[in-house]
Amino acid sequence: MSLPNSLPIPEAALDIARTLEAAGHQVWCVGGAIRDTLLAGAPGAVPLSPADIDFTTSARPEQVQALFGRKRTVDVGSEHGTIGVLDRDRVLHEVTTFRRDVTTDGRRAVVEYGVSVEEDLARRDFTINAIAYQPFRHEWKDPFNGAADLSTGVVRAVGTPGERFREDYLRILRALRFAARFGFVIDPPTWEAARAAAPGLTHLSAERVRDELFKALRTARSVPHLIELWQTVGAAAIWLPELGHTGPSNGGYSVAEANREPRDPVLLVTLLCGNPGAVLRRLKARNVEIARAEAASRAAAEPTSGEVVSVRRWLAGTGSSADDLLALWRLRKGTDAPWSGTVADIRERADPLTRSDLALGGNDLIALGVPRGPAIGTMLDRLLDRVLEDPSVNTPEGLRTLVKEIA
Repeated sequence: MSLPNSLPIPEAALDIARTLEAAGHQVWCVGGAIRDTLLAGAPGAVPLSPADIDFTTSARPEQVQALFGRKRTVDVGSEHGTIGVLDRDRVLHEVTTFRRDVTTDGRRAVVEYGVSVEEDLARRDFTINAIAYQPFRHEWKDPFNGAADLSTGVVRAVGTPGERFREDYLRILRALRFAARFGFVIDPPTWEAARAAAPGLTHLSAERVRDELFKALRTARSVPHLIELWQTVGAAAIWLPELGHTGPSNGGYSVAEANREPRDPVLLVTLLCGNPGAVLRRLKARNVEIARAEAASRAAAEPTSGEVVSVRRWLAGTGSSADDLLALWRLRKGTDAPWSGTVADIRERADPLTRSDLALGGNDLIALGVPRGPAIGTMLDRLLDRVLEDPSVNTPEGLRTLVKEIA
């Protein structure tokens, strides 16, 4: 891949670079947006929407904050040299000081400033991420031939692979994500170093692993391939041992199906793991995400038949999990569930499905002579059962008649 003469950097982002240059600082565009823009321009590449432009600069964090002021800056990691800067469109861009790692422990690094852009690129993870573009002189820095690896579809570590992974073990998972997202192969020495370093994944925080896994699940061209990579490198045994209960075959859907709707990583964990609640707890997911996964894994995957009464009962039994279960069916089968049209019809008619949908409430039942306490709940359940069978009886008069019959 030959590097283009120029890149179309948004004007709002260029204003940040102009401010840094005007203050006498070097500034280069870096990051995933540069990589993805180059890849999107390659013949036959999958079109990609460029992300926010990030910058690397000779300016120190405190200088960046002084230049742009409190209202436009966010401290997203000043200890590592990174300040978030809002452009005129209120889009946040990371501005990071040229740096090199002094010491690392596999999770975090102590960094040193005052280095060159070349030294800064040398500390990055993979060659495809170690490309810098100067937007005013239209100059490129690609000291590790990242453009060539983009062209041939290779994920290759910068420098010595084992050293890169020991600096931050999360890079192992990032290598898998990039390979699965772009359909790239992992350079053999990089792959062997990743496998050798995989035990170091135990040193990572659950939050970083979760975020990396969720990104990977959202972007992989083939989820089964991503899971195969996690299993083969040794990451699944450490962080996702429940994957072995179902295997990746449950995710064997087409690329077209995978791209038909936004990926939901919570649903994919539910699909692929035997105990999704345990997985999400281990990864310190939000309580609402854990509850969703557990509810979907407990609920009946499908109604007993496609008849409208069965589908109504299924909707009543699954509650808020119904849409998740329909989505899981699409993920497994690559097509809509056969009863999804019936679900749409039931919802359009607003058929009653819960106690709160009934035309009589607890006070009404008391007025009809039903004793206070558990008997009220029992009667509501029996009424709902009849209403699920025949929604037309869900009127005050119809339910009063049923109460007398049942009593």
